[in-house]
Amino acid sequence: MKESIFITLSIISIMLLLSCSGVEYHHKRWSEEEIDKWYIEAGWRSGANFVPSTAINQLEMWQADTFDPETIDRELGWAKDLGFNAMRVYLHNLAWETDKEGFKQRINDYLEIADGKGIKTIFVFFDDCWNDNPKAGKQTEPIPGVHNSGWIQSPGTQIVNDSTKWGNIESYVKDILNSFKDDERILFWDLYNEPGNTGQLNKSLP
Repeated sequence: MKESIFITLSIISIMLLLSCSGVEYHHKRWSEEEIDKWYIEAGWRSGANFVPSTAINQLEMWQADTFDPETIDRELGWAKDLGFNAMRVYLHNLAWETDKEGFKQRINDYLEIADGKGIKTIFVFFDDCWNDNPKAGKQTEPIPGVHNSGWIQSPGTQIVNDSTKWGNIESYVKDILNSFKDDERILFWDLYNEPGNTGQLNKSLP
């Protein structure tokens, strides 16, 4: 099941990369042979979701004041020691909106650390899980004993459910994809984690 999900997402990533790079694309689904070829070349991947222990959520991970390369380096080193060679890492649109170039530089810094450990990265753009109405700046303190107490949705229902606000989100996705479309340190892109969670159901699909 996990293998098929990874392969499906990789196909989506290739489609996006082609469209962003200006390559003519006819919405042709990959053949089984093309899928097998990609999977063989990618090699066996073992990993986990990753956020450094000093960040309560994905936004705190990426904001300038709280980006923590020392902890990232140390903890990805532990991942390497465990035999992991891939990590799934969440991005957040607010990190881009408040500091576009700084955010992209921090993404590159993260990729340099991960690549130095032999770890490929799967970036996640959007997420419907946990706390709504995300805000940039200082994040909440952890609530002891509460799983994901400070995790936040991206971009949040106020944007997801209002199509007049999608233009900025489109610009965010295109900017990140165009900036890193040829980066071999990225295994593939996960467009949306659990769309429809937290009561959204089909509202997130458009």
